[in-house]
Amino acid sequence: MRAEQFSGARKLLVPELLMLPEGPKRGQAVLVDGRKFKAVGPARELMAAHPGLRPVRLDGHLIMPGFVDAHHHLTQSFGKAQSFGQPSEIFKTIWEPLEHALDKESAYVSAKLASLEALRGGFTTVADAGTRAPVDVAVLAKATEEAGLRCVLSKVVSDGKGGPEHLRRWEAHPLIHPSLAIPVPEDAPGRILKRTADLCREAGAVFQIHVNEHLASVERSLKSVGRRPVEQLHHLGALGPHTLGSHATLLTPDEMRMLADSGAAISYNPVASAWKGNAVAHATMLAALGVRFGTGTDGTRGDGFRLVDAAETAQRLAYGIAAGDSSCGAGRLWLEHATSLSADALGLGKVTGEIAVGKAADFLVVDIDVPELTPSWDLEWELVRLANRDQITAVVVDGKLRLWEGWPPDWDGPALVAQAAKVGPEVVRRAGLQRVEPR
Repeated sequence: MRAEQFSGARKLLVPELLMLPEGPKRGQAVLVDGRKFKAVGPARELMAAHPGLRPVRLDGHLIMPGFVDAHHHLTQSFGKAQSFGQPSEIFKTIWEPLEHALDKESAYVSAKLASLEALRGGFTTVADAGTRAPVDVAVLAKATEEAGLRCVLSKVVSDGKGGPEHLRRWEAHPLIHPSLAIPVPEDAPGRILKRTADLCREAGAVFQIHVNEHLASVERSLKSVGRRPVEQLHHLGALGPHTLGSHATLLTPDEMRMLADSGAAISYNPVASAWKGNAVAHATMLAALGVRFGTGTDGTRGDGFRLVDAAETAQRLAYGIAAGDSSCGAGRLWLEHATSLSADALGLGKVTGEIAVGKAADFLVVDIDVPELTPSWDLEWELVRLANRDQITAVVVDGKLRLWEGWPPDWDGPALVAQAAKVGPEVVRRAGLQRVEPR
């Protein structure tokens, strides 16, 4: 295989295995025409139907949908290790000061560095939950677009200003999908929460908001409005198919029912729970109740295979072992909720998330001819538990090759890393972070 084989508007790709919505299949091919999948089917039939196209044979490789990160913070790249070993509400002590210390240049570098890491980890789409940095979010759009990453880009509108303009600004953009955000329900009056949710519903955009993540935030909500965060959104009429609640680790049965009945979606962020959360969202229960959910990194680490492993492992440790549940959803559930169902949670179910005709050509070429997957008995389980990002040979977004063997083919990734190594420490110095030093 060579990177040049992925150039050109029309490509007939014939992999060893193709991950379809019903599972992995042999003897299949895909025709990429421009930005989309034009045809998917038996390789012999597609090759016969397109004799003028030279097939690109990908022996020993899997083509699968790109991972979709349902919850990210692109402007928090410089502070990851600063958050290790800290009390759960690190947004107050680490992230707010760090983001406030960003300027236009450093916000751009942070977002582009996060985009590069996401691509290296197999993500073709990320949802940025809104930055507190004092910059125009166009800086983030520029960074993700240059990297070639699809982005659900939020603007924080806790003051009720700028929402309609932001939604119109990115209308019909091929890679930027506008979104509105309020960090937590307590950040805005009820009328602004409801109005923001309505704006997103009318525009077909997603309303992002952190809910029920930490015990302290649940208690603050109870003391201020007499309701838990999800209950408050439900009471205001701000829960609906356009609403994406992040984390939701502390849900009552009543709140789970509210989510299911309203059609609202959740971002299940297992690595965030392990690093600093109060609990693990009961994702298998959400699935059983029909609650829509995707999986998100929360900016912890941009690695899709480690994310699905963490999603299954956290569920097993928190709930499966105690219940004697040896399956915990099996491999397919976690792959679906990291790809197609994560796209659905972001309102992009008709755009990306699976290998299907008419969907955006967002996909990974994964080396499966490796010791870890030999012999292969159940590829979906094996991808969840055994696969690594170093097996990702190529990442294609919107029909264009964005990453080849770990690095972008059309811009200087190492130069960006070198720039971040200089800019990042200065931002952290300006932020004046106050950490609890572990003993």
